[in-house]
Amino acid sequence: MKRSLASTALALVLGFSALPLAAKTTTATSWDYLQPDRDQVIASLNVVELLKRHHYNKPPLNDERSIQIYDNYLKLLDPSRSYFTAADISEFNQWRTKFDDLLKSGDLEPGFTIYRRHLTRMEERLNYALAELGKGVDKIDFTVDEQLQVDREKAPWAKDRAELDELWRKRVKDEVLRLKIAGKETKDIQELLTKRYKNQLARLKQTRGEDVFQAYINAFATTYDPHTTYLSPDNAENFDINMSLSLEGIGAVLQSDNEHVKVVRLVPAGPAEKSKQIAPADKIVGVAQGNDDMVDVIGWRLDEVVKLIRGPKGSTVRLEVIPASNPPSDQTSKVVTITREAVKLEEQAAKKKVLELKHDGRDYKLGVIELPAFYLDFKAFRAGDPNYKSTTRDVKRLLDELQAEKVDGVVIDLRNNGGGSLQEATELTSLFIEQGPTVLVRNADGRVDVLADENKGIYYTGPLAVLVNRLSASASEIFAGAMQDYHRALILGGQTFGKGTVQTIQPLNHGELKLTLAKFYRVSGQSTQHQGVIPDILYPDVMDTKDIGESALPAALPWDSIRPAITPELDPIKPFLTELKARHDQRTIKDPDFVFTRDRLTLAKKLMAETTVSLNEQARRARQAEVEAKQLALENNRRQAKGEEPLKELAKEDEDALPVADEKSTPEDDAYLSESGRILLDYLGLNPSLALH
Repeated sequence: MKRSLASTALALVLGFSALPLAAKTTTATSWDYLQPDRDQVIASLNVVELLKRHHYNKPPLNDERSIQIYDNYLKLLDPSRSYFTAADISEFNQWRTKFDDLLKSGDLEPGFTIYRRHLTRMEERLNYALAELGKGVDKIDFTVDEQLQVDREKAPWAKDRAELDELWRKRVKDEVLRLKIAGKETKDIQELLTKRYKNQLARLKQTRGEDVFQAYINAFATTYDPHTTYLSPDNAENFDINMSLSLEGIGAVLQSDNEHVKVVRLVPAGPAEKSKQIAPADKIVGVAQGNDDMVDVIGWRLDEVVKLIRGPKGSTVRLEVIPASNPPSDQTSKVVTITREAVKLEEQAAKKKVLELKHDGRDYKLGVIELPAFYLDFKAFRAGDPNYKSTTRDVKRLLDELQAEKVDGVVIDLRNNGGGSLQEATELTSLFIEQGPTVLVRNADGRVDVLADENKGIYYTGPLAVLVNRLSASASEIFAGAMQDYHRALILGGQTFGKGTVQTIQPLNHGELKLTLAKFYRVSGQSTQHQGVIPDILYPDVMDTKDIGESALPAALPWDSIRPAITPELDPIKPFLTELKARHDQRTIKDPDFVFTRDRLTLAKKLMAETTVSLNEQARRARQAEVEAKQLALENNRRQAKGEEPLKELAKEDEDALPVADEKSTPEDDAYLSESGRILLDYLGLNPSLALH
């Protein structure tokens, strides 16, 4: 990530001296001690100026932006509308169109006022929940037919405290019921929930002014785009580790999701990815060191959870995880044990295998190059080490080996590849094209920089396919986009992530600002932002794209296009796409794995659309049994179609959308990989001029 940016904005405000602040008396019984300080005011003014001058879009800070800031702040503080009352919102509305002026003048007081009220309401709710638990979990009546609305993002604000009390009575009842159905004893439930709420109350009282400032400024910054964020001094110091637990951690990128911490993606070859028991969108609800007791982390801040998960290399951490595949009514968790370690470069290295297929009466061999990341050993490269390790060098070697094995074509597997070195994306592209631009970078001032392959000649000229999915991002999208725009490869799989922006870190007098200052474009002029790369032939999604991907993030910059960098040539693939898709559809309409994936995602979407859950134990258990029966039926339909023994019950580890590859599995066992090979062979048969030279 870049750290170079003109800091003229800093000079404009560092001399500011007349600050709109007044010292206030700190009391031990209120939140009045939380007040903005001089450093925070200066930092806020710096952020305003930096966004005005250097953000990619440079949108105006006006009344319209103020409304966005206000809505963003309320959603950040109370996403489920479970704390503030309608009277609170009515009071806050006086600032709804004034945050632009307040920020320009360095007046942080309204932001702090709203946060202090939020803390007051949270304290009231936690005390209420503890009082409810104090009546005894065994006294709760689960025979009453009542519902809890679990999706409250657009619910009306509670009109008074009595309405909040009723909501929280049901929330406590729901938490008890979830744990009861999960098999916990009444005594353990009472102890766990009491401890959870008391811990949340204790952490609440440790709130610092820095927590308030970071929340408020981020409510402002993230209205520009989701990757523009303010980092407090503590978080700035640990930025790389906080954003990705890849250094002596578990190898997972995490983010806050209401009261939970959610997995965004897994670092290739990292401990979490190797475990095969954690997936994107899973929620982490507990953390334990080694064999210690599990610490409940529901309601904790992201940085607090990260500190628990981090630890010395070689030590173990246990995570209690709620799988993303669970419907809202089923919060059954599982415990995963992971040994912390740093991700080794050699474990992320490209690997090859041979896919053997019988197609149209003939035996074929296809080379598969699995690429988990775009890596480059910068240290060795800069030191002039002739044997430095890089994606492109490894892929060249693997291509040589595969051609020596006389493969009929090659599939580059970029599934779950979250990106990496932009230089390597360009270098890898150069292996498959004659010469020319590889990616365009448009800066905030409108200038377009062109990265290009300047070496003449194609290293590999044979048939090529690129396999991608929703977790293929950044450098993966640049490479796949170039292969599509140069008509060099068939792009197959799922719509990619859509991360097409460039961020920089700008130091402030107090903390740092990460802001978006450029955007990636394909050589065709299309942005990779938001939309990602859309394959020539789409496979069924293994996850809901509404939950994962750039388009799932609020305020994500839109897709657009600029002037192409190359003159479009006649597309040799397009004339065959209709036939290729028809053959693909014919093969996969009854393929067990493709049918399973389609049906399972349909079921998952239907379950996730449910906005209420029953608080009647009998009804809740019946609904959960019904859902589990449907999931088991889907799995057994797949197994029976493949000639395998059906299961009597569905274990959590059997719930993956496609079979997880292990040491015993073969490339042919991977349904999506095998189908990609067949499509490439179809194309080779339809267009024999592509035969390997």
